[in-house]
Amino acid sequence: MVSSIMDIKFTSLRTIDDDRGAVLHVMRADEPEFNKFGECYFSEVLPGKIKAWKRHTLQTQNIAVPVGRIKIVLYKDGDGILGSKKIEVFELGRPDNYFRMKIPPGIWYGFSCISPEKALIVNCADIPHNPSESETQSIYESTIPYDWEIK
Repeated sequence: MVSSIMDIKFTSLRTIDDDRGAVLHVMRADEPEFNKFGECYFSEVLPGKIKAWKRHTLQTQNIAVPVGRIKIVLYKDGDGILGSKKIEVFELGRPDNYFRMKIPPGIWYGFSCISPEKALIVNCADIPHNPSESETQSIYESTIPYDWEIK
């Protein structure tokens, strides 16, 4: 997977399968993408549900989807050096798209569950959650030009 939005990085993640179940790697401290540890948490998304929009000013997200499948949408609103607006859409989840996506500060993102079962997202962030360093927009009142196909 490749993104044209600056500093979005994908890392293929290792799985070790056996007849008892799989070991799913997410992140190691000796990887080049590792910055520092802030917090790690899981977020469930129910089939057909949307969690959007969020943008951090300081925190870097490191997202993987070990269970289910999501559509993740990124939006760069043109306030950066290049000054161009961009929307990119990716699918993450096992078995064929088990990647870690690094989302730096300044990028709007949101996701929806596109699998028949709930999706489980793991986020290894580089700083602990602080509500004052992020902003959100409702998908119903958003200035982001993306249609989640809301019926």
